[in-house]
Amino acid sequence: MTDIFEQERDRTYKASRAPFAITPHATNAIDPIPKRIYVGTGGDITLRGVGGTADVVYKNVGDGVYLNVRPQYIRVTGTTASDIVGE
Repeated sequence: MTDIFEQERDRTYKASRAPFAITPHATNAIDPIPKRIYVGTGGDITLRGVGGTADVVYKNVGDGVYLNVRPQYIRVTGTTASDIVGE
């Protein structure tokens, strides 16, 4: 998996240069790892952060919310939110 935010021009505190759609999956890691995610249509999100050892569930995330989390995985099981964008 690629962590493009190790480069100075793409540090996590800078604006997103290449947003991309994220489709939840049972086992596939997100590549590249986003600096944060945008949730277009709210619901629950089951994810595992970079360096995490277990999945966590963000419950009842609202429409149009930015989550300042760096997910390595967003699981299809347990995720009801949609229109997820990685930044």
